[in-house]
Amino acid sequence: MCAKDAVQGPFAVINADDFYGRNAFENAAAFLNVGCDGKTYAIVGYDLTKTLSDHGTVNRGVCTLNADGNLVSVSERINIAMTDGRIICGDGMEPAELPVNTKVSMNFWCFDMSYFGYTQEMFSAFLQSSGKELKSEFFIPIVADQFIKDGNDIVIIPTTSSWFGVTYKEDAPFVKQKLNDLIKDGEYPSGLWN
Repeated sequence: MCAKDAVQGPFAVINADDFYGRNAFENAAAFLNVGCDGKTYAIVGYDLTKTLSDHGTVNRGVCTLNADGNLVSVSERINIAMTDGRIICGDGMEPAELPVNTKVSMNFWCFDMSYFGYTQEMFSAFLQSSGKELKSEFFIPIVADQFIKDGNDIVIIPTTSSWFGVTYKEDAPFVKQKLNDLIKDGEYPSGLWN
């Protein structure tokens, strides 16, 4: 919402501290150029197995899809880990075991300019109901859920990219190695600002 006056067309929203991968950006750009409009937004769907940490549990937005492969909902699941070859959620919710082909949101969204007006109305209502609570947060999935309920579509954009980030300090060497591998393979530049 802070970028509203600077945005001139369909746009993507990402977390600044995550690495999404080249293929994810290419696929998102293709959607933004031809598929995005006021009735159709998108989210990049990652394979859950490509977003787990070897050093502890993770929290992920688990995507539920309809028969057309579009998003129905995003449920925040916590304490997810691979245990004995099975993906288990230790949050007390059902299902406790997630299928290996589960798609998850890593907050890579694709929106049309209509998102700003749509969100502003919801944000005003949110401030009235929760704006005085110190730790209240207005999450994008709240908007996405209402967008779907209003009869619109959120397409799942597949990607072959692996997401990675530093959830635990022990993840840092892995992330460094993955970036170095991408640089060596010519997929990622050695100097971003050159």
